[in-house]
Amino acid sequence: MVREQRLDPQVEELWESFHERVNVPSEKLRQWLLTRGSGEETFGPDPDLGLPEPGRRILRVLTKRKVDLTRDDIETMRDTIDEIENLLAAKPPRGNADDRWRHALLDLGHDVLVEG
Repeated sequence: MVREQRLDPQVEELWESFHERVNVPSEKLRQWLLTRGSGEETFGPDPDLGLPEPGRRILRVLTKRKVDLTRDDIETMRDTIDEIENLLAAKPPRGNADDRWRHALLDLGHDVLVEG
């Protein structure tokens, strides 16, 4: 017998908002973070050790089901949404051509070049 677990409606809403803003698939985000964090030379037996924060926490949330979220995961989702929204609100004059701004968003799993 499968028992359906009910989540707090606020967590449901947070989950949806997080996944709307984090628009980079987890494997692409992982590859980006590995490249950003320490370069290609760290691809060893456990390359996740070289992942920078908060990307590592974001990836952890992306691999979970809603019912498995911890308080830390919920805080990560809130922080990620806030950081992405703050960066988007502070779009530089060069817009998407500003690599520093775009890369800061990519570090959070948001690609401004993805339509949607």
